[in-house]
Amino acid sequence: MERNARFLVDILRDNQPVNRELGQHYLFDTSVLNAAIEMAGDLSELHVLEIGCGPGTLTHHLLLAGARVSAIEIDEGSLRHMKLQFRDEIDSGRLSLIEGDALIVEFPPSIDAIIANIPYQISSPLLERMQKELRSTPAVLLVQEEFAERMAMAIGPLDRGPLGLSLWLDFDVEIGRRVPPSCFSPQPRVHSRLIRLEPLNRLSVLESDIDRRLFKQMTSQCFTDRRRKLRNLLKRAPRRISRIPGWHRERWTVAMNALKEHPLMDERPDMLEPEEWVELCELISTIES
Repeated sequence: MERNARFLVDILRDNQPVNRELGQHYLFDTSVLNAAIEMAGDLSELHVLEIGCGPGTLTHHLLLAGARVSAIEIDEGSLRHMKLQFRDEIDSGRLSLIEGDALIVEFPPSIDAIIANIPYQISSPLLERMQKELRSTPAVLLVQEEFAERMAMAIGPLDRGPLGLSLWLDFDVEIGRRVPPSCFSPQPRVHSRLIRLEPLNRLSVLESDIDRRLFKQMTSQCFTDRRRKLRNLLKRAPRRISRIPGWHRERWTVAMNALKEHPLMDERPDMLEPEEWVELCELISTIES
C-alpha cells in the first residue's frame, strides 16, 4: 500500500495504544499537513528539525518537499515504527531519528527550520528552549488554539502577556489555519492552530540592550493581576531577581522609588504596547542602588 498519513497513523495505532501522558494526538489530515509545508516556504535541501514525529505523517510530507529531516521522538514504539516505515530514507541519510526528550536532548547542528506538531503540555518550555538556542531559526508549529493566540497577542490587550511579549523580542508571529479536533487521531478536546515564527531581533531594531531575564521576570510578575496598576504590581521585587547578575531586592526598591511618578507606572499591564515594556525595562536598568 502507498504510504500516506492515514496509513501511517493506522499502522502505529494498530501496533500500540496511545500514550496520553505524552499528549499523543496524531495529525492525519493531508490538507493541514500541506498547509504547514506551504506556510514554511521552499524546503528543498534544507535541514529541518521535527519535534515529536509520532507516526511520521509530517515527516512524510517534509521529505516529499525535499527537506532533510532530523526528528526527535521520546516514544520507543513510535521510533520502532519510524525505523520500519522510513527505512530507505534513514539509510540514504535524508532522515535522522533522535531518541529522547525534546526539552533536554541535544539539538542537531545547522538547523534551517523547525516544523512540528508539538505536544500541548510541553509547548511553553519548548518555546523557551527554542528562544535560548534557536532564536534565529524560523519555525512553523501546530499548537493549541488558545496558546497560539497568546503567542501572537492576536486579540489585542486581552492576549497580551509574558509569553507573547517574550516571543515578540525575537520573532514576528503569524497565525495560520485553524485545525479542528477531527483532523487528529485520537481527537483532542480543543482546536489547534498553525503558527509561524519568523526571526526578528527587535532589541537590535530598537537599539536596546536590556537583560531578557529582567524583562521576563518583570512582565511575568505584572500579569499576575491585570486590573492593578504597574506601580502596585512592581512595588515588590520579582521573586528570583537575585538570579540576574547585578540585581538584588535593594536595587529593585531603589529603582521603584525613583520611577514611582513615571507615567508608565499609572498604566495597567495589558494597556502597555510591547515597545513600552522595553522602555520600562530600560528605565529600571539604568538605576543603580
